[in-house]
Amino acid sequence: MALVERSPRGSRLTEAGVLVTDWARRVVEAAEAFDAGAQALRQRRDSRLRVAASMTIAEYLLPGWLVALRGQRPGTAVSLLAGNSAAVAERLRAGEADLGFVEGLEVPPGLDGAVVGHDRLVVVAAPDHPWARRRAPLEPAELAATPLVLRERGSGTRQVLDAALAAHGGLAAPLLELASTTAAKAAAVGGAGPSVLSELAVGEELAARRLVEIPVRSLELRRDLRAVWPAGHYPAGPARDLLGLTLTPARP
Repeated sequence: MALVERSPRGSRLTEAGVLVTDWARRVVEAAEAFDAGAQALRQRRDSRLRVAASMTIAEYLLPGWLVALRGQRPGTAVSLLAGNSAAVAERLRAGEADLGFVEGLEVPPGLDGAVVGHDRLVVVAAPDHPWARRRAPLEPAELAATPLVLRERGSGTRQVLDAALAAHGGLAAPLLELASTTAAKAAAVGGAGPSVLSELAVGEELAARRLVEIPVRSLELRRDLRAVWPAGHYPAGPARDLLGLTLTPARP
C-alpha cells in the first residue's frame, strides 16, 4: 500500500498515508506514556526496600550490610521486619518483603535462596553453673535430657537443635522458651540455665566470661545462613544490590 507519493516537486502523503500517520502518532504517544509510567514505577520501587530477617541475622549481620547498601543507594528507604525463620518465609510468600534472610537446614518451601554465610550454635552457661566446671565434654544425650533456655519453635536455632538431638531422645521440655536471641542470652547470663545460641550472638559474653562455652561430644551444630526470595522472582533493584553485598566477599 502506497503511503507517500513522490514527485519532482517533493513528496506528499496519500490518503492512506494520512490515516496511518495519525494512527502511528497515537501509538508513539502511548509508548511514550508507557515508558514514563514504567520509569516512575521503577523509581518508586528503587526508593524503598523491605527486608525480613531472622533474629540472629537481623541483630548481628544485617546492620553492617545496610550501612554498605546506603553507600551505594543513599536515597533508598529500608524497612526491616525481624522474626523467626518461619515468619520470614511467610512474609516473603505473602509479598510483604522484597528479600529475606533465614537460618536453618534448608530453603523454606516456595522460596529460592543462596547461602551467604555459615554459623555455629554453641552451648553456653553462666560461669557458676555446674557444667562450667566440667572437665569432660557434655554427652549429646545429657544435653537433650536437660531443660534449656531455648528459642521458640519456628526459629532456625530451634530447627537445627531439634534435628541434631533427634537421635539422642529429642529435646526435653524447655526451661524457658523465648522469642528473641537477646532475651535467651540475657536469661543465660542471669543464671536461669544453659542455652544454645549462635556463636555470633555470644562472642562478647564469652570473651568477658559472662558466659562459658560448654563442649559437646560429637554433635554437629553448624548451619547455613541464607538469603531467600519468592521462587522464580530473582531480586531486582536495591534487593539485588543488598544480595550482592552479602555474597561478596564470601564469608567463612
